[in-house]
Amino acid sequence: MTAGWLESLTLKGLHALEAETAHRVTVLAMKTGLLSGVSGTSDPRLAVQFWDLHFPNPLGMAAGFDKNAEVPDALLKLGFGFTEVGSVTPIAQPGNPRPRVFRLPVDEGVINRYGFNNDGHAAMRKRLLSRKSAGGIVGINVGANKDTADRVGDYVSGITEFADLASFFTVNISSPNTPGLRDLQARSALAELLEGVAKARSDCADKTGRKVPLLLKIAPDIVAEDLKDIVEEVLENAIDGLIVSNTTVDRDGLSRSGPYQAIGGLSGKPLFRKSTIVLAKARKLAGPGLPIIGVGGIDSAETAWSKITAGADLLQLYSSLVFKGPSLIGEILSGLSAKLDQHGLTSLREARDRDVDAWASETH
Repeated sequence: MTAGWLESLTLKGLHALEAETAHRVTVLAMKTGLLSGVSGTSDPRLAVQFWDLHFPNPLGMAAGFDKNAEVPDALLKLGFGFTEVGSVTPIAQPGNPRPRVFRLPVDEGVINRYGFNNDGHAAMRKRLLSRKSAGGIVGINVGANKDTADRVGDYVSGITEFADLASFFTVNISSPNTPGLRDLQARSALAELLEGVAKARSDCADKTGRKVPLLLKIAPDIVAEDLKDIVEEVLENAIDGLIVSNTTVDRDGLSRSGPYQAIGGLSGKPLFRKSTIVLAKARKLAGPGLPIIGVGGIDSAETAWSKITAGADLLQLYSSLVFKGPSLIGEILSGLSAKLDQHGLTSLREARDRDVDAWASETH
């Protein structure tokens, strides 16, 4: 039986399970070594250097898959250039009631309303300490507890807790599944948050000797005026990068097949256009210097290339693996190498922003 047939059979079996159960089975399979891969040798032209980090390739696993840092090394072995664990909150919390994940097979989309379910700081720290010598780039996505009285304090706590373990931090204020969380994208609230986490990062750097890069993850549903405010605050507070974007509450363009009206954030192929437009607009506002990770609807080398030409330096995916399996990772990387050959380029940076004006002029 060929690897392709085996992957197809495995996906069919997983799709026969309820979506969250299938996710848990996949994580357990990775923990036990039943699902593994060989990263192979990356094309050196795909390597990216940011901050003090060397990314062997630009493709990463987005936060949400490995919420509790159970399988970061297994993910890196699949061929990812980096991975991001979390979101993690100070105190463990169960999240929203099940069912809370829904596949849209016709649209190749996923709706989730997990609600930051995770095992908390202490459990994640223990796991990350056990793999500290393993190497590889593992970012940590920090969030706030649903019932906290001090949201900024929760984010600061995440920075303090993991400053000695995180390759980079993502400050997640863009999940639609924690009531009021996206309110932190408003300028006054965002300024307070970014000042708090930036100070915590600097205080930790005095002790650890390393200034961990700080990134802000934003929603695709923000209006132009709010996006301008966000980018200005990011630059003013010396935040190191943006992740564009989280899931959307928009349902426009769906085939109306399956549980498309389920409450939650929509990811996967339906998010591609909207997230790429916001990415390009953010790039135009931020200028060429700010690193941006493009996320949303990447399911091929072509869509990955589009993100780069729209302004992304690095890429993340998650939902497309639900429908296409882990072989997609290698397909995207080899496809990006082919794109460089096609255009006679020596690095992805040379391709970045080629279509930024066209994407930024679009409306979503």
